[in-house]
Amino acid sequence: MDTQTVAVEAEVEATHWWFVQRRNLFAAEIDRLGLSRQAAILDVGTGTGANLRLLGRLGYTNVAGIDPSPDAIRFCAEKGLGNVTQGSACAIPFPDATFDLVMATDVIEHIDDDALALREAARVLRPSGILLLTVPTFQSLWGVQDDRSHHKRRYRIEQLLERVEQTPLDVERSYYFNYLLFVPILLARRLMRMASINPSSENEINTPLINRILNGVFRADVATAPYLRPPFGVSALAIARKPAKA
Repeated sequence: MDTQTVAVEAEVEATHWWFVQRRNLFAAEIDRLGLSRQAAILDVGTGTGANLRLLGRLGYTNVAGIDPSPDAIRFCAEKGLGNVTQGSACAIPFPDATFDLVMATDVIEHIDDDALALREAARVLRPSGILLLTVPTFQSLWGVQDDRSHHKRRYRIEQLLERVEQTPLDVERSYYFNYLLFVPILLARRLMRMASINPSSENEINTPLINRILNGVFRADVATAPYLRPPFGVSALAIARKPAKA
């Protein structure tokens, strides 16, 4: 991810509509798992700390993070968001069977060998541990943010599930989300390309009014997507479990 893109994310993640409601979606999914507040949790690819902020708010006390970017680690430290180690998703610097929950949210699209990253997540999970995984979807939605974030690809949900099936993990639930804004985001990104609009981050394109409106739309989206299972969305989520030992 470009340095300036990371800096913009660090500045806005606490209040930006996308980060705020995505955290609410993750909170609901984590709550379904019934984990102890002492459960061991790893956030793979912390970025500037959105998931660490969420886990702290939920009261989890045994949380670790890794990220390859020194800039991201610095921003997490400056915000007091916890312990983040520099490391790769393809070589997670923790022993086998260390964590009850691994979060890899908008991470594997950055990685050439995404299957290896998923196998690493499975390796560090304890038996019956859970992977919470999200990715951006549909190549037709490729835009400035993908370029700035150095994405390798966007996924269809079928492609994502095929990747997970190459690991020991069993998918328990999956769905698209951010479906209500799919068409507006598609049109906006095409217009930006036609007009050569090229900000450091799409997150810069915001005002208090826009943020309030989109926050409301996205709140309705993340509340309904897990139940409606729409056939499209800007992102996809999967929950996968490592089998218990025989």
